[in-house]
Amino acid sequence: MTRTPSALDDTRLEEVADGVHAHIQPDGGWCLNNAGVLVSGGHTALVDTAATEARARRLRELVGTVSPTAPELLVNTHFHGDHTFGNFVFAEAVVLGHRRTREQAAAAGLHLTGLWPDVDWGAIEVRPPSLTYTDRLTVHVGDLRAELLHFGPAHSTDDTVVWLPEPRVLFAGDIVMSGVTPFVQMGSVSGSLDTLARLRALDPLVVVPGHGPVGGPELIAANEDYLRWVRANARAGLAAGLTELDLARGLDLGEFAGLLDTERLVPNLRRAYAEENGAEPGAPLPVGELFEEMVAFHGGHPVCHA
Repeated sequence: MTRTPSALDDTRLEEVADGVHAHIQPDGGWCLNNAGVLVSGGHTALVDTAATEARARRLRELVGTVSPTAPELLVNTHFHGDHTFGNFVFAEAVVLGHRRTREQAAAAGLHLTGLWPDVDWGAIEVRPPSLTYTDRLTVHVGDLRAELLHFGPAHSTDDTVVWLPEPRVLFAGDIVMSGVTPFVQMGSVSGSLDTLARLRALDPLVVVPGHGPVGGPELIAANEDYLRWVRANARAGLAAGLTELDLARGLDLGEFAGLLDTERLVPNLRRAYAEENGAEPGAPLPVGELFEEMVAFHGGHPVCHA
């Protein structure tokens, strides 16, 4: 698949409900995440930021096109740097996240930048959430009511979804991908499937995924299909005595061949193997080793156009 590097001008705001905007960064691959902008009654809030200083400053410019006021609140859906590194650009905003998001953002630091040293990350400053919650929290942005919900290990162990009940808009973070391979290396296959079922039960009209185009509940179903396929193949691979990498190399991706970043299959299988062998959802896996296995499967370094 030929991939064209994404320019800052390719990013855009897409209004998905009155005062609710998705910030989209094509093509949605590694470190090209989505964010959200909520504007109501003279108040503004963000859901996530961006990976690099330049992209975060571009997000700030776009916020200015829909709101005369700077964001007062910034919700992080999880600790990964593509969703949090731009926090420092919004110094006036209170950063809010799950309690584990604060812990893990501080522990991870700038580790992500070392995976793609050729990216121009800018003068990033790690700014973890200063306000945290545990299970659920309601916030109000003008007339918009947002429910922050934590369902346990899914994409990561600290996932937050932002649910707007009245317009029925769901900011799903990286629990849901659109046209992009799901990624549960730091989370759980079983936990993701449980969480996706709970997200479907919310009955959203609009789903803003962590990466890729905005859609509806069909995005939830597509992620469920992929993860069930991973789990079924992991069970077969274990029975056959195959390593995750050997299994991945021999699989026909079928309907999932068109997803971006298919190399994520290897760590997804490792997670599924671990759970089939009794590991707790979200139990740590060797991140560096799995990244090298992705490189081996991909036949080179995974592509990042952040």
